[in-house]
Amino acid sequence: MIVVTAPTGQIGSKLVRTLLTHGEPVRLVVRDPGKLPTGVRKRAEVVTGSHHDPATLDRALTDADALFWLMPATPTASSPYEAYVSASIPGADAVVRHAVPHVVVVSALGRGAQVYAGHVSASHAMEDLLRSTGAHVRALALPTFMDNILRQTATIGDGAVTGTLPADFTTPWIATKDIAALAAGYLLDRDWTGQDSVESLGGEDLSFADIAAILTDVLGTPIRYQLLDRAVVKEFLLGRGFSAAMAQSMIDMDVACERGINNAVPRTAQNTTPTTFHEFALESIKPAVLGRAVSGRAS
Repeated sequence: MIVVTAPTGQIGSKLVRTLLTHGEPVRLVVRDPGKLPTGVRKRAEVVTGSHHDPATLDRALTDADALFWLMPATPTASSPYEAYVSASIPGADAVVRHAVPHVVVVSALGRGAQVYAGHVSASHAMEDLLRSTGAHVRALALPTFMDNILRQTATIGDGAVTGTLPADFTTPWIATKDIAALAAGYLLDRDWTGQDSVESLGGEDLSFADIAAILTDVLGTPIRYQLLDRAVVKEFLLGRGFSAAMAQSMIDMDVACERGINNAVPRTAQNTTPTTFHEFALESIKPAVLGRAVSGRAS
């Protein structure tokens, strides 16, 4: 039995499809089962509730062979450590109580860098919490998600992609479908032992100038890069309901990225995943931007 948290998210939804395709028994922890596709609800066991809740986790981890742990950071938390570490204590307790042998956790690159990086630093502390359970652990150490660019479909439709990094600063990017594939490999083949980080650099290193050029090519219309001021971004996050600490944590993560926290690991064939940004833009960004344009004209 493989238990999957956050099964309706960008990573979890893709992971669940892969696991079910392989015929694995899967148990999903989800607040709202109605968000799961009908086919998934029919084929997987569903535990309704939050993976912050000890009672929910007791039901979910009974007789579990493996756990996929992904902790979405609550934007209203009092600190990133509350959002990642305190929120994961019920999970760690349940892993111990139920003697779950294998845990795969979503984390970030930069472990050991001795640079405070907001959300990233807190995710490393969450890793340590789960390692303390004594389970066999694989921590997926990941860079920035290509899928984050999908939040900018409206801006891209207006001819710009935005960010807070210098236009020519390159850093690794990964597609969530490749993260799901990586996680599935460890969950399906559980012969591994010990506790290790699995550093993945995604498909390629990119700057925002590269991203703008690729989007220009894929969309057939000029896309420019617009550099944003971090102070303005923080005010935007506060306006969206982020606590002051979590808004600052996002900025701290961004500053650490510019300081090279994601760039310390040399790229190899082994830590490079298949999806390039050009492929991702064709598969995901172009349909989203064109679909928004059609919807806008219809309205």
